[in-house]
Amino acid sequence: MSEQNKSIVQQAYDSFKQGRIDTLLSLMSDNISWTCRRLKAFPFGGHKVGLRAVGEFFVTLNNLQESLAFDIHEMIAAGDRVVALGNYNWRVRHTKREFTSDFAHVWTIRDGKAIVFHEYMDTAAAAMPTKKP
Repeated sequence: MSEQNKSIVQQAYDSFKQGRIDTLLSLMSDNISWTCRRLKAFPFGGHKVGLRAVGEFFVTLNNLQESLAFDIHEMIAAGDRVVALGNYNWRVRHTKREFTSDFAHVWTIRDGKAIVFHEYMDTAAAAMPTKKP
């Protein structure tokens, strides 16, 4: 089961990287619980529930930030949980500032669908981007 869950999470990341958000959302439960830290640099963060809210999260994310790099270095699975460890680099579209952070994403998979997602990242890096326009 753990390997199947890792495969679902890998499909989610592959879909995100390819810009296939509909495919990404199809891997989630209708009532997914999605949590990313809410910061000034991340006004779209916070706790979201349901596919519509998560879909809106990705629309807003794309409108405000550009992904420059998004790499998964390791996935650890146990039972219904998958932890993805990686790093990413983003550019804030309106300021052209960039930030880089390591992250840990914790997914819960049940009946072949993601039901919980929680992101842990370097909030200081996001709050204080590294490159000026």
